[in-house]
Amino acid sequence: MADSKGQRLLLFDLDESIRYSKFDNSVEGVAPSPKPKPKEDSTKLSMMIGVFLPCILAIFSGILFLRLGFAVGQGGVLESFGMFLLGYCIVTLTSLSLSAISTNGAVEGGGAYFMISRALGPELGGSIGVMFFIASIFSSSLYCIGFTEALTDNFGETGFYTSNSTFQLPAGQWYTFAYNSAVLFVCLLVCIIGAQMFAKTQLIIFLTVMASIISSIVSFVFAKPDLVIGYTGFNVDTFRDNLFSNYTIDHSTMKVQSFVSVFAVIFNGCVGIMAGANLSGELKNPSKAIPVGTLGALAYTGLIYIFLIFLIAFTCTRELLLDNYNFLQYINLCPVLVAIGIFASTLSAALSALIGASRVLIALANDSLFGPILWPVQKLVTKSGNPIGAVLVSWLLAEAMLLIGELNTIASLVSIFFLLSYAAVNLACLALDLASAPNFRPSFKYFSWHTSSLGMIGCLVMMFLIDVMWASVSVVIFMILILVVYFRTGGSQWGYISQALIFHQVRKYLLLLDTRKDHVKFWRPQILLLVANPRSSCNLIKFVNDMKKSGLYVLGHVQQGSVDEFPTDPVERELPAWVRLVEVLKVKAFIELTLAHSVREGAQHLIRVSGLGGMKPNMVVMGFYDEVLPEDSLFQVQNPRRGYYGTVAEDTEGGNALLQLPPLRAEGEDKLLSREEYVCLILDIVRLKKGVCLARNFHNFNREDLALHGRKNIDIWPVNFLKPETAGYFDTACIFLLQVACVVHMVPLWKKHTQMRVFLCVDSDYASTNHKKEKLKKFLTELRIKAEIVTVPWNHITVMNRSEEADNEMASNLVTRVSEDYLQALNSMVRDHADNTAIVFSYLPMPPVDRGLHGQYLHEMDLLTRDLPPTMMVHGLGEVTLTTM
Repeated sequence: MADSKGQRLLLFDLDESIRYSKFDNSVEGVAPSPKPKPKEDSTKLSMMIGVFLPCILAIFSGILFLRLGFAVGQGGVLESFGMFLLGYCIVTLTSLSLSAISTNGAVEGGGAYFMISRALGPELGGSIGVMFFIASIFSSSLYCIGFTEALTDNFGETGFYTSNSTFQLPAGQWYTFAYNSAVLFVCLLVCIIGAQMFAKTQLIIFLTVMASIISSIVSFVFAKPDLVIGYTGFNVDTFRDNLFSNYTIDHSTMKVQSFVSVFAVIFNGCVGIMAGANLSGELKNPSKAIPVGTLGALAYTGLIYIFLIFLIAFTCTRELLLDNYNFLQYINLCPVLVAIGIFASTLSAALSALIGASRVLIALANDSLFGPILWPVQKLVTKSGNPIGAVLVSWLLAEAMLLIGELNTIASLVSIFFLLSYAAVNLACLALDLASAPNFRPSFKYFSWHTSSLGMIGCLVMMFLIDVMWASVSVVIFMILILVVYFRTGGSQWGYISQALIFHQVRKYLLLLDTRKDHVKFWRPQILLLVANPRSSCNLIKFVNDMKKSGLYVLGHVQQGSVDEFPTDPVERELPAWVRLVEVLKVKAFIELTLAHSVREGAQHLIRVSGLGGMKPNMVVMGFYDEVLPEDSLFQVQNPRRGYYGTVAEDTEGGNALLQLPPLRAEGEDKLLSREEYVCLILDIVRLKKGVCLARNFHNFNREDLALHGRKNIDIWPVNFLKPETAGYFDTACIFLLQVACVVHMVPLWKKHTQMRVFLCVDSDYASTNHKKEKLKKFLTELRIKAEIVTVPWNHITVMNRSEEADNEMASNLVTRVSEDYLQALNSMVRDHADNTAIVFSYLPMPPVDRGLHGQYLHEMDLLTRDLPPTMMVHGLGEVTLTTM
């Protein structure tokens, strides 16, 4: 694998050690000795402990024990089953996307954030990382509230164990907040100790929760009816009563429930799929553990949820389910197991959410996407890698969220933020699949763009169905975060999925662009600008950008030499400077650089191969050939971010890339292109069936001045001055000239601050002049070109040329050229009308084929355009506009 600075080789040996060795530009080099195989970290977590169990416990959380009966009581069996089916469809589709991404390369710390950011780039990845962090914070608070709710249900004023006891937990808003805070503080202590402590608690908590679930199932079978008012045992009538929905007021929020509001609560029983992915940095083999553990946990929990829904529907009346969230404990043969199960599951879920939030936060800090605001988080990390700073920040934010206090309210917010995060995971997988990138080949194969699309659409639809306001707020926050990260970060070494998608779509549409279907009605300029040195061509580059009218624009440059003369490609070394130049000038152009033995040969290559498919240049622009020393115009270019006129040396934002541009030609230094070759190049362009434009005096052009000095003129001289006898009619080249000038005038800046003037060269005869003017006016109207027609008598000038022609014909039968006096008079005529002119468009006569006359031709063009305002001499081929529809 090679880079521009040297040869960089990827070495792989049978000991499974992969390393890079860096050589200089020479071919020879000595590879370093192999590095020893790293030992497997015994502190890493297995799939069972690191993914499977955390996902199960996070999915069950408190929903299984505290809100499953609420769902059946409100929605009935059918709609409750539909809620879980819908929720599990969304999270299963998301898990497929997550599995595909996680098996497409090494996964580091940061879980979902790491995978999304490396897939979609820093803007989307960083924004979704923050959203996922917020969702985890809300989730941690939610489960702490669930723990406290179970605590007061058992030991409060009307608690299961203390209703007839003198010992009762004090009740009240701030007491509840204190209990929540105490639970969260326990989670903090476990997180500070580290991931190993977290892992050791998982197996114990899992066994405790399973004991609670098994005791509940056994109790449904063996508990006697009327053990609690509303418990009927297995009864078909009870099942029939619970079959359909009966939405009513929830006694905790005092709001009438609906399918969506109940789903918002129940969905939190499905959202634990990221619990394992959040610990990706602590897993032994995350690429294998995440898909297997996550999908296994979904299958395991889904079966238990379905089984319990039917058990509840057959044995418990709707009144019991609606009035008592903790009914499972009241009908259990061993109530203490249910209480312990609720405490264990909610504590585990809160712990998992808090530790997951801290891992996402430290990953965000390490990537430096939000600048110094996260530096303290990045610094406070133990030697073992435990992010103490991130844990403390996550704990403080979760503590603030506890002030909301109501489980059902927080549940809706958690669902919305998780749904947005899951939508992003599906989007990442969808984008990677649609981009058809060769390097996207995950070992997990059970996904497609269909599954990713359905998962993403499902997430977004349910987000807005749950709560339009909060869903909109979350989207606005997401967009703001995207903008913050975009303006905060420069280039990314992670890659941008947007580039892969753009490539995929552009390739597809380029193949559909059929040149056989071209029509003059839809003609647009597609321009190749041949640049000798960009330092002296900045003004011209910006002007030609206005000429293109949403067409193709290519900057071409020829470097003289041979590949054999260089150890590496010299063109590749210059490319970053050209790319930066395009950014600084704010032009929409492609760059084509080539190496050739001569400038003419290289220019022919560029004219032939520039563009792709149906997007090929139809006109070529070059600077005029003269002996004037070029001026460095880069120092006049306004820096696009700093807002001042700086020098090349101050382009620190571009890494001083512009310094790599070649120096200007010094006094006494020969040009790389001779006068004869330059004229031959004009003929080459015509032979290759391209329009040709020669630009002169653009060192005097400043686009920004258009808005500063009143309304200026665009002067158009559609007459071949070397053949004045043709002034009475417009040929194809004249119409091409009018079209190009009209295109420039259509640009908003030019349209606002300039007006077009078409000059009609006429004899002094009034009647003839009037007739020609009316005829031209009608022709411009048919072409939809709005311009002022200015008549210019030129009898006194054409007389000079006719006298010279007569003298030449008497002296020789050879082809004659026009006189210098004639050309100088024409030049004076144009200058006399150019006091307030921004740009002059004039007809470019074709050069003679005879090489002996090439020098004379250039001299004539020089006399015609000397000391004029910025001038564009144009000669076009073929039709470019119509007078009919």
